[in-house]
Amino acid sequence: MVTQTEEPLAAGVIRRALQEFQISLDDKQIACIQQYIRMLRQWNEKLNLTAIRDPLEILHRHFCESMFGAVAVPVFGRLADIGSGPGFPGIPLKILRPEIDLFLVESNIKKGTFLAEVLRELELRARVLISRYEELGEELAPLDFVCSRAVGEFGPFLKWAASGQLSAHRLLLWIGGRDLDEVRKSADWEWQEPILVPQSLRRYILVGEKKLSADRQSAVQK
Repeated sequence: MVTQTEEPLAAGVIRRALQEFQISLDDKQIACIQQYIRMLRQWNEKLNLTAIRDPLEILHRHFCESMFGAVAVPVFGRLADIGSGPGFPGIPLKILRPEIDLFLVESNIKKGTFLAEVLRELELRARVLISRYEELGEELAPLDFVCSRAVGEFGPFLKWAASGQLSAHRLLLWIGGRDLDEVRKSADWEWQEPILVPQSLRRYILVGEKKLSADRQSAVQK
C-alpha cells in the first residue's frame, strides 16, 4: 500500500535517469515528476492504471521514454495524446515542454478523472477529452502532432489521424519493433527511420509526415 508519507524518488536519482535519455530538467519539473509518481501509485491501487509498480521502473518506462520523444523530434504547437490512459506520453511531454498546447484523449471516464486531477495538482494547462478518438475531429483540429503509446488497432487509427477533419501534420508513435512493418505500410504517411529508445531492446520512436494529396501537391508545385 502506498502512503502519503512514503518518500519520493530522490531528485538525484531522477536526474541521473533522465541524463541517460539526454534530458535535463529544473527543480520544479523534477518536483512534478515526484508528485505525479506518488499520485499514479496511489490511484493505481483502485484503477489499475499501469502494470508497472516499482517507482524506478515507472520513472524509466513512463517518464524517461515519454520525454525522449521530444529529444528525438522537436515537439511544438498543438499536440493530441490518443489513448492517454494515465497520461503517457502527453503529461511528461507537457512537463518537459510547457509551451505545447496539449489535448489528452481517453475514453475511460475514471482514467479521464485521474488525468484531470494530475493536471490540477501539477498546475499544468491542458484539456482532457473523455471520448473515443474516432468521434473527434474539429474539437482537435488543426494539430501539429498526433501521438500515442497505446492505440490497439493501427489501421483505423492511422486513417483517422490522416483524415482531413483532423488536419494533423505529423504522427509521433512509441512502438514495439514487431509492429514497425505493419505501421509503415500505411500509404498516408511518409515515415522517417525509427529511433531506438535508450535502455530498451526493441522499443522505438516512429515519426510520420502526412503526405500531400495529389491536388495539394499540384497546387504547391505551381
